[in-house]
Amino acid sequence: MLFCNKLGIKLDKVRRSGSFFNMQFITSSISTMLVLLLLGMVVFFVMSANNLSDYVRENIGFTILVSDDMKEPEALKFQKELNGKAFVKESQYISKEQALKEQTEAMGTDPAEFLGYNPFTASIEIKLNAEYANSDSIAWIEKLILKNKKVMEVSYPQDLLDAVNRNIQRISMFLLGLAALLTLISFALINNTIRLAIYSKRFLIHTMKLVGASWGFIRKPFLVRNLWIGILAAVLADAVLMGMAYMLVKYEPELIDIVTPQTMLWVLLSVFVFGVAITWMCAYISINKYLRMKASTLYYI
Repeated sequence: MLFCNKLGIKLDKVRRSGSFFNMQFITSSISTMLVLLLLGMVVFFVMSANNLSDYVRENIGFTILVSDDMKEPEALKFQKELNGKAFVKESQYISKEQALKEQTEAMGTDPAEFLGYNPFTASIEIKLNAEYANSDSIAWIEKLILKNKKVMEVSYPQDLLDAVNRNIQRISMFLLGLAALLTLISFALINNTIRLAIYSKRFLIHTMKLVGASWGFIRKPFLVRNLWIGILAAVLADAVLMGMAYMLVKYEPELIDIVTPQTMLWVLLSVFVFGVAITWMCAYISINKYLRMKASTLYYI
């Protein structure tokens, strides 16, 4: 009977010491939230950089000049065939007359007036899907288009495209390296925060072992507590990230093509999953460390 009473007293002490609404819970949640916020910002920049690279690639012009032998109905049919290809995002047919009008507006004078004829040819402007906007794919696309004998020339800014792809690759590698580094730092910071919180309860853990509580029973309140810390920290970090994204798009509405809802969904989900998983895992590792320790060791750590 005395043993049961002692066990009940110790367990009740653990439950009361594990109250969610104390200063330790709040400080742990805030410090974890700040780490998750930093990590979330890196994930946001990595995914936004990927969207930006796609946006830049898909807005590089690709011009197909057609001969005068290809009449407008035939050119429109050819355009429709191109639109059915996987590499075409969108296209626009520009007739000889429309080309003359655009150049007249740009130059401020009509070339046809002193030449006596329209010097421009009809063309089809194409924007490629991002995955095809590279030198190898464009070389293959060019050969495919030139199979049509009425196509005079395929024009695209090769130097610009190479420079864009080269810079995007460098930026992507830098951001991925930064993300990996900050993930390790985040793990270390969150792990230290949780270890310090559990460290203060190391003698209580040992006392519970002495009165016969199982390891699973001892772990449970610590795991649940830190699970809720992870959830709260992740929700707060997600709320701040959403607010930042909203202000960014509100300031510059065109950024909606880069800061897409899908991007934000992945960012928020990543932060939430990482926050919950890392706090639970760190708590599990830390509590097991103290469960394995002997009484004499507790005084020297």
